[in-house]
Amino acid sequence: MLKLTVLVDNNTIIDRYFYAEPGLSFFLEHDTGKYLFDIGYSDIFVRNATKMSINLLDVDTVVLSHGHNDHTWGLGELVKLHSQAQAEGYHHKTPALIAHPDAFLDRNIDGLAIGTMLSSNQLSKTFSLKISKEPVWLTSRLVFLGEVERKNSFEIESAIGKVWRENTWEEDFILDDSALVYMSNNGLVIITGCSHAGICNIIEYAKKVCNQESVYDIIGGFHLLNPSQNKLINTADYFKSCRPHAVYACHCTDLRSKIRLAQAANLQEVGVGLVLEYE
Repeated sequence: MLKLTVLVDNNTIIDRYFYAEPGLSFFLEHDTGKYLFDIGYSDIFVRNATKMSINLLDVDTVVLSHGHNDHTWGLGELVKLHSQAQAEGYHHKTPALIAHPDAFLDRNIDGLAIGTMLSSNQLSKTFSLKISKEPVWLTSRLVFLGEVERKNSFEIESAIGKVWRENTWEEDFILDDSALVYMSNNGLVIITGCSHAGICNIIEYAKKVCNQESVYDIIGGFHLLNPSQNKLINTADYFKSCRPHAVYACHCTDLRSKIRLAQAANLQEVGVGLVLEYE
């Protein structure tokens, strides 16, 4: 069974006065493991987890969808949480941290830093790092996709800022963008961060990695922010043919895109406090 709780999103939908920000973080419980998928921009994932009675010191693995600040800057707060626990003698695990190697590269847009705040070397003092372009199976049913194949033409977009690679700044196509996939009894549950690789590319690659065609639910950011008409129409058409049970588009998905997707699939509301469970 997989239980997913939304810790950070742009919106809140539950009347318990959680905090929201333009970022993303999900808390997952599967079998005996506890996982964080992204950690937002600030410390609100900690504050929301506390209100939900979730102990973040029990997390076994942290997974980063990619290296942008709205998904990684909470790492500093998590490091602080573990450092304070160690200083006070509290029990805490040494979590693994899984990410694509490019997730730790310096990034900027017009000189403004938008990459991870902490280097992989700094993070290795708190986490056990597992850096991989290839899929990483966390359990027999839960997998980190690694570098996603980008095969369709309509999701190919322009670069977002610059990335520092091999001693030079180059156009950044966010090759580290990845996702988690859970193989439920009803089909694949696809969990995305921002879908810079293209949500349709991610779904197709998930099918390939898991050797399964049926898609049950999709939750996360789709990076549909004022998309071209061509991209939006083709994405909606893909969802119509894919026929998932439910689509939970959040974070970086604008209203126009949600309205169009709702005409093609069973679109559901998302916000901090939402809990989803899968067998």
